[in-house]
Amino acid sequence: MSHINWKNEKNLALLVDFYEITMTNGYMINGDTNVKVYFDYFFRRVPDGGGFAITAGLEQFIDYLMNIRFSLEDVQMLRDMKMFSEAFLNYLLSFKFTGDVWAIPEGTPVFPNTPVITIGAPILEAQMIETMLLLVVNHQSLIATKASRIVRSAGKKPVVDFGARRGHGADATIYGARAMYLAGCVGTSNLLASKMFDIPPIGTMAHSWVQFYGDDKLAFENYAKAYPPKATLLVDTYNVLSSGVPAAIEVFKNMDKEAVKGIRLDSGDLKYLSQEARKLLNNAGLSDVAITASNSLDEYKIRELEIQGAPLDSYGVGERMMTASSEPVYGGVYKLVAVEENGEIDPRIKISEDLVKVTNPGLEDVWRFFDNKTGKAFADLLTLKGEEVGDNYILFDEGMPWRKKKAYNYTVKKLQEEIIVSGKLVYKFPSLNDVRAYCKAEIDKLWDGLLRFETPDHYYVNLSFDLWTEKRRLIEENYTKLG
Repeated sequence: MSHINWKNEKNLALLVDFYEITMTNGYMINGDTNVKVYFDYFFRRVPDGGGFAITAGLEQFIDYLMNIRFSLEDVQMLRDMKMFSEAFLNYLLSFKFTGDVWAIPEGTPVFPNTPVITIGAPILEAQMIETMLLLVVNHQSLIATKASRIVRSAGKKPVVDFGARRGHGADATIYGARAMYLAGCVGTSNLLASKMFDIPPIGTMAHSWVQFYGDDKLAFENYAKAYPPKATLLVDTYNVLSSGVPAAIEVFKNMDKEAVKGIRLDSGDLKYLSQEARKLLNNAGLSDVAITASNSLDEYKIRELEIQGAPLDSYGVGERMMTASSEPVYGGVYKLVAVEENGEIDPRIKISEDLVKVTNPGLEDVWRFFDNKTGKAFADLLTLKGEEVGDNYILFDEGMPWRKKKAYNYTVKKLQEEIIVSGKLVYKFPSLNDVRAYCKAEIDKLWDGLLRFETPDHYYVNLSFDLWTEKRRLIEENYTKLG
């Protein structure tokens, strides 16, 4: 065994499932090194039974893709396994992504079975990047989708990410904060995420501050002394209505009138406590003091508080948004859809006894139809690459092809954009604030029925007749092979 201390070396090039290494070595042994293939990344079901998902994480995946390199230590680790050819190990030392990437921009509402990212590259490159693509894009898309639900449940009231200490590790909490801000949160308690992504940092005090001073009033006075322009006081360390709020009122009365003042409720019956606190504050002439609620909130709790008329001004949401705890797995997959042979693209299909796992074959374009009268999106369409979509297009349901709908008076937009061409980045990533604004604008283009948390309307992702015909041909051809 080598004495190189590769175990302490953290290089994301080796963040792969082991079969990616065994397969790529096998492709090389069989002389298939330069065969170009196409993979689609897509998901099969919207988390939480929602009407749509939000795609996120593209920028971080592309950054990985443009910088992936295998170190001498990485290759030595593989050599020590005595499983891989020297030609393959030498290939890894000069590994560089040289392929093409098309993708739907971050912040776009997306639907099941739509190619969100398409990779076209030599088989060794395309296979090697699978795990990182799924890790990065699945995670941020999951958190952005959950955050979008929570932000929408609060209406126009701001939602802040309080989930830093609840994330599943450092990377999850950092990139989770990014995804939450992208989806509409106004800020984060995570200072490193704030620095990295220019997200407004927001936070006040913990219960330990009050416990340290042993008295609500003294604790609040000392906090206001430290931060006279702005003080949000945590009022539930001992008793909200008999101790916390009265002490806050005394402190607020001695602060400058121009200072920004607020209280935070972090336990108990948030509807009742906020109503009673609001009365005490208003009776003291402090109607300008804002009330923030936290404590294991999600879209359902927030929606209930809003329906009940709780006089809350903002929400701090932690664990249930940071971990998407109601459904913490985003089912994005990465599937081979075509192999390029002699300059011709040969479509490939995966057939399963599970209908949802049957893939759409070939290199595709993704289109979205918008009604010209309302500006609302009403269908997506997958076509074979190069197909044109003109006026009065006939849409039909793949499962029930006799059900046809003639689309008219619409604008159609191709969703995927070129990101990398022949290994060169050709796409300029927008700022996170621009992605955030774009995300909100695109959600506004969805029908209200898609925004429901329960039983949302079904949004149709249609196949063109040519793609549907090709899919049927491949299904029949593969069943014929089975005899």
